[in-house]
Amino acid sequence: MQDALADVLTTIRNAEKIGRKECITNAGKMIKSVLKIMHENKYIGPFELIDNGKGGKFKIELKGKIVHSGVIKPRLSVRVDELEKYEKRFLPAENIGLLILSTSKGVMDHKKAKELHIGGKLISYVY
Repeated sequence: MQDALADVLTTIRNAEKIGRKECITNAGKMIKSVLKIMHENKYIGPFELIDNGKGGKFKIELKGKIVHSGVIKPRLSVRVDELEKYEKRFLPAENIGLLILSTSKGVMDHKKAKELHIGGKLISYVY
């Protein structure tokens, strides 16, 4: 396991492709933040932490709405005026999908970052 977030997004993507209604993945603070954003934007259903004594796992309810998701490596630093360039690069069309950023105000999607007029580091994308 090199990148825990990449493993989680791959697990979710693969489970959705084969039509599963839920999946179980590793847990972590960054993973929880990304899953929360995906839930707020209705890409996944609710998720819960299952304590296994080793750091935990997330049980995630899937909705079948994710076509593709992935991490952005290397973690690119972006200013708010550069976000449109990366939207064109990672998302299929305008107003489809999300870029997820880590900012000084926490983890958020690119729409909220534009609204608050702050930049950050690109973490992942989903559509």
